[in-house]
Amino acid sequence: MAFIEASDLVKTYSPKGAPVVRALDGLSLQVPQGTVTALLGPNGAGKTTTLLTLSGLLAPISGEVEVFGAPVDGVAPHLIARRGLAHVPEDRSLFFDLTVDEHLRLGLTGRRASRRAARDRAMDLLPALRPLGSRKAGLLSGGEQQMLALGRALVSEPKCLLVDEMSLGLAPVIVERLLPIVRDIADQTGCGVLVVEQHIQMALAVADRGYVLGNGHVRLEGAASELASNHELMVESYLGARTEPDQP
Repeated sequence: MAFIEASDLVKTYSPKGAPVVRALDGLSLQVPQGTVTALLGPNGAGKTTTLLTLSGLLAPISGEVEVFGAPVDGVAPHLIARRGLAHVPEDRSLFFDLTVDEHLRLGLTGRRASRRAARDRAMDLLPALRPLGSRKAGLLSGGEQQMLALGRALVSEPKCLLVDEMSLGLAPVIVERLLPIVRDIADQTGCGVLVVEQHIQMALAVADRGYVLGNGHVRLEGAASELASNHELMVESYLGARTEPDQP
């Protein structure tokens, strides 16, 4: 079952003093239940724009997005989130003066009786956060901040999770520890995960399927194991010619 299905998405924007750019140009993809899907490509390929469009934060010029079988055209982002879609943005969107526990409380939904269980399930996936409950987000390391952003999303018990650039600003050794968490999320919760990532081989090692974007459309797609051995993927990912911003 596809938790997210996007068809023929087109999104344009006009950088000041520059011609109109097609950030998305007929993009189609699926995020099935209980799987990890990697969204890859060079800077400016349309990856962040894709996630913002799927979560309703940007409206496409044309094309369709269905989340859990229902269209999202004209639906407010917070209502899409209530359906079970969680989005961890590229900048993590943390409040540096709030503690870890306070961030997790912000993400809790549902009845009070079920909130403790939801928090415990999230902490089982992110045990390194357990001893940090009283620490302010601004005092956490980069890796801890990324885990907190994930934890805040997970306590809402999403059916589908979008994660944008988990590795941003982090050393590769930290990324090696963090990326397997998205595999665990899919396997242990049945959540569908769509992850944008610049570390190509690391992402494909935990993914079931991958899409490689270029100039706003899908250039390559297939099983992660097949893409991992595809030389064209590496060329497209690291030598893409387009350098415009990835979002308006």
